Amino acid sequence: MLKKQSRESIIEIQNTFNKYKEVVDDVALLKFCGKVKEITGSLIISEGPFAKLGDICRIYKSDKTYIDCEVIGFRNQDVLISAYGSVNGITFGNMVYSFDKPLSIMCSDKLLGNILDGMGKPLNGCVHKFYETPISIHHRAVNPLNRPRIKEHIQTGVRAIDGLLTVGKGQRMGIMSGTGVGKSTLLSMIARNTNADVNVIALIGERRREVLDFIERDLGEEGLKKSVIIVATSDDAPLLRVRAAYTATTIAEYFRDKGKDVMFMMDSVTRFALAQREIGLSRGEPPTTRGYTPSVFSELAQLLERTGTSKKGTITAFYNVLVEGDDLDEPITDAVRGIIDGHIVLSRDLANRGHYPAIDINKSISRIMSEVVSDMHKKSAKEFLKMSADYNEVKELIMIGGYAKGSMPEVDKAIEYKPAMDKYLQQDIYEISSFADSKESLLSMFYSREEIENDLLESGDIKIENENSKISDNVQYVGDNLLNDNLVIL
Repeated sequence: MLKKQSRESIIEIQNTFNKYKEVVDDVALLKFCGKVKEITGSLIISEGPFAKLGDICRIYKSDKTYIDCEVIGFRNQDVLISAYGSVNGITFGNMVYSFDKPLSIMCSDKLLGNILDGMGKPLNGCVHKFYETPISIHHRAVNPLNRPRIKEHIQTGVRAIDGLLTVGKGQRMGIMSGTGVGKSTLLSMIARNTNADVNVIALIGERRREVLDFIERDLGEEGLKKSVIIVATSDDAPLLRVRAAYTATTIAEYFRDKGKDVMFMMDSVTRFALAQREIGLSRGEPPTTRGYTPSVFSELAQLLERTGTSKKGTITAFYNVLVEGDDLDEPITDAVRGIIDGHIVLSRDLANRGHYPAIDINKSISRIMSEVVSDMHKKSAKEFLKMSADYNEVKELIMIGGYAKGSMPEVDKAIEYKPAMDKYLQQDIYEISSFADSKESLLSMFYSREEIENDLLESGDIKIENENSKISDNVQYVGDNLLNDNLVIL
């Protein structure tokens, strides 16, 4: 009986100790304080606390609840603060406490399979204390001299990309199009089919309805097991949307430093830029091109340069860019294109014709492809792109019957190959195509079976037998030409 009472007393003491330890830990962090002076829109102006740019603050409301914020600037003796949530309920004179440190997130391998908010806190009920290593979301990109060259390809599972726009491990690509053309669907195909060790997916500014759709329908249970998803929906505060992108990038860097090959996907960069524009305008930055503030473009460079290779691992990145008005020269699209290592343009015209994925291969480019593929692969892709361009030049004439066969030999060849090319480029969203399958199907148009097998062997590309992945089973050779009678030319 005494032993039982003793155990119960020890447990009670331990629980009491833990309770007050948490309080003391919080108090130890809240070193400096100030008072709310003014609120304008989402901008909070306070007298104090003593803090640095980027420090986390906490404002306690009159009803004893609180909201976390961040220092985004200074004006005279005042501190400019932006909240991670709604400013409703904050009033003049509310106390502002500084943590005297920037936002840090807790990282470990236990993050896999979980969905987090923009501050790295779990949304799906997992236990946050299991995550052991706190890492600041603000740090510089890898030293350029410590970035190994990209020499190896990575599988995306999308034939048009693996065959014609091959991506290297550590490459950064943009997926660019207007609304409703299939950017998110293409990302989900890559997330399911890639051979990367870990997926880190940032959903920035998405509709709340689409989050669960993406997780359950597009990604699936198997895809989620090796993924970490960071979510900041369209109704979240601008600061939270911006910080969600940095949180996701920091998690990707954590796994890269563990020696992993990471597939990082962000949807979308445009909504990140819009959120940063809101923050910039609220703190008094001058609007420039189309209302974007200078900080938008500096933040873009800082964010996008953090992915890539390091001596420990790689982060291959796909950034969705929502092109305003289908104008590929609008400011954000143009800025992103100048920073990353290639881009994939999705065509509304192809999407309207039911051609998915709607990749316009002649407007897309992978700047690293020549470094990571064999000579046969390179030559085949070049010839494929040339035939596609030749056909597109006279497509309207062909459609109205104005082209006379024999007028241009290269166009005749493109017309002959067009059915096989369309078959190669189109792919069901749940169809699996390994890198070797995609490569073999491309080379089948231009080389013999023996030459293809030798090239696959020399390149170390292992072919996976799969009834859904072999285009060559559905086509027939006629002389040197690859034809398919079941296709309609688009």
